[in-house]
Amino acid sequence: ACDAAQLCNCSSMGLDFIPPGLTAKITVLNLAHNRIKHIRSRDLQQAVNLRALLLQSNEISSIDEDSFQSLVNLELLDLSNNSLAHLSPLWFGHLFSLQHLHLQGNLYRDLGESSPFSSLRNLSSLHVGNPRFSVIRQGNFEGVEFLNKLWIDGHNLSQYEQGSLKLIKKIKHMIINIKSINVFSEIVGDLLHSVTWLEVRRIACSISAEMQLLRVMSSSFAKKISFRQTLLTDATVPEIVSILEDMPQLAELELIDCRLLGTGQWKMQIQANQSRTLRVFTIEKLSIEEFYLFTDLQTVEGLLSLFTRVTVRNTKVFLVPCRISQHLMSLEYLDLSANLLGDESLEHSACRGGWPSLQTLNLSQNSLSDLEMTGKSLSHLRNLIVLDISQNNFGDIPDSCEWPKNLTYLNLSSTQIPKVTTCIPPTLEILDVSANNLKEFGLQLPFLKELYLTKNQLKTLPGAAPIPNLVVLSVRRNKLNSFSKQEFESFKRMQQLDASDNNFICSCDFLSFIHRQAGISQVLVGWPDKYVCDSPLAVRGAQVGAVHLSLMECHRSLVVSLICILVFLVILILVVVGYKYHAVWYLRMTWAWLQAKRKPKRAPPKDICYDAFVSYSENDSNWVENIMVRELEQACPPFRLCLHKRDFVPGKWIVDNIIDSIEKSHKTLFVLSEHFVQSEWCKYELDFSHFRLFDENNDAAILVLLEPIQSKTIPKRFCKLRKIMNTKTYLEWPLEEEQQQMFWFNLKVALKS
Repeated sequence: ACDAAQLCNCSSMGLDFIPPGLTAKITVLNLAHNRIKHIRSRDLQQAVNLRALLLQSNEISSIDEDSFQSLVNLELLDLSNNSLAHLSPLWFGHLFSLQHLHLQGNLYRDLGESSPFSSLRNLSSLHVGNPRFSVIRQGNFEGVEFLNKLWIDGHNLSQYEQGSLKLIKKIKHMIINIKSINVFSEIVGDLLHSVTWLEVRRIACSISAEMQLLRVMSSSFAKKISFRQTLLTDATVPEIVSILEDMPQLAELELIDCRLLGTGQWKMQIQANQSRTLRVFTIEKLSIEEFYLFTDLQTVEGLLSLFTRVTVRNTKVFLVPCRISQHLMSLEYLDLSANLLGDESLEHSACRGGWPSLQTLNLSQNSLSDLEMTGKSLSHLRNLIVLDISQNNFGDIPDSCEWPKNLTYLNLSSTQIPKVTTCIPPTLEILDVSANNLKEFGLQLPFLKELYLTKNQLKTLPGAAPIPNLVVLSVRRNKLNSFSKQEFESFKRMQQLDASDNNFICSCDFLSFIHRQAGISQVLVGWPDKYVCDSPLAVRGAQVGAVHLSLMECHRSLVVSLICILVFLVILILVVVGYKYHAVWYLRMTWAWLQAKRKPKRAPPKDICYDAFVSYSENDSNWVENIMVRELEQACPPFRLCLHKRDFVPGKWIVDNIIDSIEKSHKTLFVLSEHFVQSEWCKYELDFSHFRLFDENNDAAILVLLEPIQSKTIPKRFCKLRKIMNTKTYLEWPLEEEQQQMFWFNLKVALKS
């Protein structure tokens, strides 16, 4: 399970314990998603150079105290989602290099009476907690001074001893999943000066009276606050905003996957102090059940003037009130993607005087359908440079449009446009029209530097004369089959070309042409996956001047075809030779022999059911069933015979029936004739006797010649049977009635012996 870099992946293998034989060469060991219950002292003793140990999603309930003692180089330890009921400081006592520790999803209710992490001086990220986790005590985090990330899953945390987290001097990103506002307030009180980014999850801010407990946040020096999966109401929003306004260094606020009960009819006017630090506001996937009744947000207008970046994504926004847009005086970046904005609502949202400083606007995945109207609605935004209107449904576009005069980037990918026209602004430096149905591109764009035409229907390169300053061109996944020298040389400034996943006639000839004739060694070519003669993976993305392909690499398709033909011929020869020399027979009988070898050579006496198993051809059944069986089974005492027609178990594999019947019989009686030699199943019975009976050197086989037969007519592969017929006596059925009595007497004596 280990690769050349000694990264060993043993995940999801049903292991019940850590596999033995770990060596000092291993650097990464992944044992996640197994059934390991216990970690023993000796399990990891030799893995002294291990840097990452992944044990998540097992059933670990106990760990020997010195199990990790030799892992002094370990940097990542994941014990999450197991069954640990307590944490021991002795586990981590020698993990001096540990940086990342994941302990969430276990069964412990607390972290112990002291700190399990006191020796982890290099710890960078720590994740603790589970649904049972209920207590944090003073001293639990002793020894931990600086963390990049601290994640506490404390949804049911009910007791927090003040000062427990105050020992940590600096936390860049603190994530806390908590339900109790009381406990959250106490935790925040200990983190006023240490946390840079505070992320709160699953807290319910639904009762106005409880908001006073969060007033402690107003003294926090956090620069970023995130609320995830948080419940808000019209009654609590004004309180939260008032608290956040007072935070002295708050620069960014996020609401992600939250739920708002209300319509914006807030009961108290927000006293906007206009926080001088808050600049970035992000809302993603905010659920407002009655969003169509939501108000125009006049009460928050005073908060908006200093925002520079606003994201409202996937929140069913169908209109931005003009007054709100006009108050966003400092806004430079606006992301309204994955919403419900239409052509007319955009015209109202981007009203005159709105978004005066806007430089970047993302309107992708909305309901825009008129490109001319979209451009006109935004044309007054004189500072707009970047516009993303991808994944809308524009269809046919007109020949002329009005755009912001300084627009340099336009994304029109996946907009269902069948062709490009002069509606596209000539000021562009970057244009993306990927994933449309374009069959040609011939626009005059004198300033264009980057052009993305991926996933279209182009059969030729766009003309170079209309885009003389092009530096980057992507024509991946089109229908190109070649470049001419003139086409390629016409791009004077080209530095990067991605032409992968096309239909070039021969990649080697094409590469040779560029290398020898184009004279531009800095062009990067992403080679396609399928050519008539494929280029190797090793040269994809390489500089053209640095690539030299061998003849073998240039004619890979031909080589593969020849190999396939050779393989077919070899298989055909093997089949013919195998048929001629009975290879199929040998394979079948090897399997039968292996089946028989697993059974005892002789059945116990109590398992013997028959005096003889009779092997005969169906063509000789009249003599066997009407003459021999009647004579032997009506004798005194009678003989018990096993016949395949009568005594084989229905539904059981016929070879198993043959093997079992021979083993449960004292003798095996072969009725030999010309028909017997030609019978397929008689051969099976003879085959097994060849392996089972004759190899044991016993006299369990009785041969009866029903008609004269030469030993040479018996197949040569039954060499021992031929030898027995040449060296031992066998019974021959006489045609004269007076001699038949002696035949029956001799046969009965042979069966009794």
